Amino acid sequence: MSSPRRRIETDVMKLLMSDYEVTLVNDNMQEFYVRFHGPKDTPFTGGVWKVHVELPDQYPYKSPSIGFMNKIFHPNIDELSGSVCLDVINQTWSPMFDMINIFEVFLPQLLRYPNPTDPLNGEAAALLMREPLSYEGKVKDYVTRYATKEAADAATDESESDEDCMSSVGDFSDEDAPGLEL
Repeated sequence: MSSPRRRIETDVMKLLMSDYEVTLVNDNMQEFYVRFHGPKDTPFTGGVWKVHVELPDQYPYKSPSIGFMNKIFHPNIDELSGSVCLDVINQTWSPMFDMINIFEVFLPQLLRYPNPTDPLNGEAAALLMREPLSYEGKVKDYVTRYATKEAADAATDESESDEDCMSSVGDFSDEDAPGLEL
C-alpha cells in the first residue's frame, strides 16, 4: 500500500486535473480551496461556494476537514464557521474515497439529503422539520445573497488569514463555554 503522502499527492493531482477550480494554499497539497456549485434540482442550484479543505497527515485513513467559506443555510453545516458536521463526514468516509468523491458525491448528497436529527445549525434543522417550504425559501435566499461567484471570492479573501474557519471538538476551552460541562 502506498504512503499517505503519495496518496495525498495523487488525490490532489486528480482534483487539479478535473473540471473543479482548485487553489492550493501556499503550494501545500494538504490545504486548498475548491469552487463548488450547488447540485441541480435542489434549492442550492445556482449557488457557488468556496470550500476549504484540509487533509490530515493520516489521510486517507482519517477524513478531510471541509468548510464552506461563504454562508450556506443547511442543518449539517455551521452557519458561522462553515464547518461541515464531523459526524456526517466520519460516518461516510472510507479510505477508498478520494477528493473527487467529496465534490461529486459527498457534498451534493449532503445538500440534497440534509439530516435534521444531527444538526450543527439548529434553526435550519427546526425549519426543515416544521416548515419544509419555508426552509427551501430561506436556502434559496441564502444562495441569492451569499452564494455568488463574487461572494465566494470575497469570502476567501477575507478568511485566508483565519485559520479557525473549521472547528473540531478540541478547539474549545473551558473559558469559551462558562458553565458548560464537557
